[in-house]
Amino acid sequence: MKYLFFDIECSSVSKNAAKICAFGYCLTDEQFNILEKEDILINPQGGFHLTDRKGEQGLVLPYRYEEFKKYPTFPQKADKIYALLQDRDTLVIGHASMNDVKYLNLESKRFSLPSFAFAFADTQFIYMNTIGEFSRQFALGTIADELGVCFTPHRAVDDAFATMKVAQALCEKHALSLPALIEKYEITLGKIENYEIAQNDSKAFRDFRQARERAKEERERARAQFHIFADRAKRRKAKDGSLKNKTVCFSHALELQTELAQGLLVGAFAQAAQITYHAEECDFYICFEGESGGRLKSAQERGARIFTPEEFEKFLKNNDNLT
Repeated sequence: MKYLFFDIECSSVSKNAAKICAFGYCLTDEQFNILEKEDILINPQGGFHLTDRKGEQGLVLPYRYEEFKKYPTFPQKADKIYALLQDRDTLVIGHASMNDVKYLNLESKRFSLPSFAFAFADTQFIYMNTIGEFSRQFALGTIADELGVCFTPHRAVDDAFATMKVAQALCEKHALSLPALIEKYEITLGKIENYEIAQNDSKAFRDFRQARERAKEERERARAQFHIFADRAKRRKAKDGSLKNKTVCFSHALELQTELAQGLLVGAFAQAAQITYHAEECDFYICFEGESGGRLKSAQERGARIFTPEEFEKFLKNNDNLT
């Protein structure tokens, strides 16, 4: 068996288009000895509009963009790329492979080419399984630094080479071949066929998703319980008090601490305060120290006073003493 490590760079990416400008690959044997290594540069037939995943910060590719008009187009290089990826004796591996496979899918559609058809592994996903962490993504550079792999980011062939070195380091660390490492962690390879793409999967990842879904359901139940409590408690809200015409709002994290949030709300209602679930409407926003996010920002932009639960409890007591 051979291993094909690959990476793709695009001149621009949108929901319905990904204009590939570089297909880098590193073909090895099962001992990671390099058989071929190449950066296939492609005329993307479009300008370079480079952004990060959020569509904000511009990326800089280590190429001279004006030279790309000299290179062949994707259809002119397609036969070689198809042959590399679809060789039956080759295991295809990328890093965050889903992105690159989606780019291939979009380009094949763009030029009315046949669908790619191959299975693929993902060094990011393999790494996440080995450490049991699925709650965040791990960039190639992050894993490469940890494993002592040096490379030039965003040069497709160098990213492919770094992906190979990461896979090799993982295999050496676990004293397993790449197929054996994939088998150990019960990883199912991703697949593209008939323009449909399935991502890599594993038992550990499925367990993580199930646990995350259960936690989400528990949070929703706790928040619903707090809202039900608030609706009932406000019926007994004081008609007059030091917080009359003032509105309080609790962070989502605080709402989940049902007993604490309920106690603070009862104290606020006792002084005639009102409650809102929209941070941009509140006069007082109560959240845990260190919290961040859109709700806190909305409250700050509104000019609301920000309290921790402890601070708000003292505030209520001081106001109560003044009445």
